[in-house]
Amino acid sequence: MARWGYIILVVIFFMVWAIRRNKHVQEINRLLHEREAVLEELKLQKDELAFKNKNITDSINYAKRIQESMLPSIEKFKELVPESFVIFKPKDIVSGDFYWVNETRNKTFVAVVDCTGHGVPGAFMSIIGIELLRNITNIEGVDDAAEILNRLSVAIHNTFAASNLETAGVKVKDGMDVSFCIIDKEYNMLQFAGAFSNLFLVREGKLMEIRGDRYSVGMANELGHRQFSSYYIPIQPNDTIYMFTDGIVDQFGGPEGKKFKYRRFRHLLLSNYMKPIDQQRKSIEKAINDWMGDHEQVDDMLIIGIKPELSCMF
Repeated sequence: MARWGYIILVVIFFMVWAIRRNKHVQEINRLLHEREAVLEELKLQKDELAFKNKNITDSINYAKRIQESMLPSIEKFKELVPESFVIFKPKDIVSGDFYWVNETRNKTFVAVVDCTGHGVPGAFMSIIGIELLRNITNIEGVDDAAEILNRLSVAIHNTFAASNLETAGVKVKDGMDVSFCIIDKEYNMLQFAGAFSNLFLVREGKLMEIRGDRYSVGMANELGHRQFSSYYIPIQPNDTIYMFTDGIVDQFGGPEGKKFKYRRFRHLLLSNYMKPIDQQRKSIEKAINDWMGDHEQVDDMLIIGIKPELSCMF
């Protein structure tokens, strides 16, 4: 009897073990099925995100082509301003910085503009700015730097003041920092107006800074739009003009990861201004890339250098 008792206990033990093991296996299978379902859902979400990301990227790349088609080509820029260079480094696919050039009669217009933000919002602003500048100079026939900025400021302000955001009580703070030059080739005169942007002029080894007004285009105060000021500078032989946005001076880099800042930027220009204009571009661009190293670009960068041509009066 005792022997049969042991056999029964062993059988019961194995039955309990088998039942528990079966439940354990079922629980593992359930968890595996749930895991597979989660992985399948994650895969579907990943595929959906990849599809949406591709569509967004394709759209932004198309927007880039539109923006590039509106910007003057380097060939066009060099045609109107032969002794010049353009360094243009967008942070993202599209840029909130843009440059613009035009010519009417004996005057050449050059603008360097930094729109609010970068990426897609800045690119939209740049397209608006390019069309407004074309209209002001070509259709309205304005050829005074300060008045061009005044009209641009009013147009930008009115564009957003009429938007649904303004009527809904949301204050839209969109503007442009602009460095605007007019080169009068008949009288060898440089006219400059700036909106939160300055101009650097290197003459005989000395760098002069012509400061623009301390408010942006499109930023109206409660009393209405402020009027911008113009500066007239006689052009002398070997003068070199530099127009730029603040992307370069705000860029982190170097061995200690610090900002480039204006002191280093001035030194860079003074070290290169005597070189031929195309060699200047290469040297300045190399210095920027070397400074950045592995650091992420923090903003759009735009620098234009010009050696104005003088008329035969000199």
